[in-house]
Amino acid sequence: MDFTLSKYSELLDALKAYGFEELTLRHDVDLKPLNSLRTAQMEAEKGMHGIYYFRAVPESWDEDVIKLIALLGHEIGYHYESLTTCDGDVDKAYADFCKNLEALRAIVPVRSICMHGSPRSPFDSKDIWKKYDYHALGIENEPYLDTDFSKVFYLTDTGRRWDGYKVSVRDKIPQYQDQWIEQGLAFHSTDDVIDGLRKGIIPKRLMITVHPQRWNPFGAVWCKELLLQSAKNVVKRCMIALK
Repeated sequence: MDFTLSKYSELLDALKAYGFEELTLRHDVDLKPLNSLRTAQMEAEKGMHGIYYFRAVPESWDEDVIKLIALLGHEIGYHYESLTTCDGDVDKAYADFCKNLEALRAIVPVRSICMHGSPRSPFDSKDIWKKYDYHALGIENEPYLDTDFSKVFYLTDTGRRWDGYKVSVRDKIPQYQDQWIEQGLAFHSTDDVIDGLRKGIIPKRLMITVHPQRWNPFGAVWCKELLLQSAKNVVKRCMIALK
């Protein structure tokens, strides 16, 4: 039974025991912010901390949850999608980005940003930075742009699976994915990832992305998430094939 809270707890224990040289525990709060509060509490109880990226939309942006997660010792970042919401207009997107960043900074300190994939959009919000410089805004890090993936292995649960690069439009590292597969660094289930950790085959420098809305106690919500994500994966696979 995958993507349950008990399975997430097992994954955290395996990560904590591994002895990483560098571990970035990243969370994309696309939906259901209370799920993120739940995973944040679980991690804090285990003495683990990461970064939670919040979108500037009602289904993600919950000021009380943002404050509580920060109080637990986690970092808060901005999960931007401005080029999508501004229909590809780079100047409007930058102004929208700055407005949302300022609003989030009115709640908590923000030093990191991360692009939201918006798979149905033709626009990649990282393209804002072809014209503008986020470092000039006091931002220290955009993981897709400031991580040396020749040295850092990347895992993400996008698509509710750990080999979601097969169905992901943007949450993947295509330049290095084939190399990782050749090295045997391909995992499907959470148990596969845990097994890889126990066998010591996962690189000692890792960035791992979790979407907390996917992780639920077994029951109606868990089943709904499974069915919806399975349908989304079919659509995304078709989108990729048509490109």
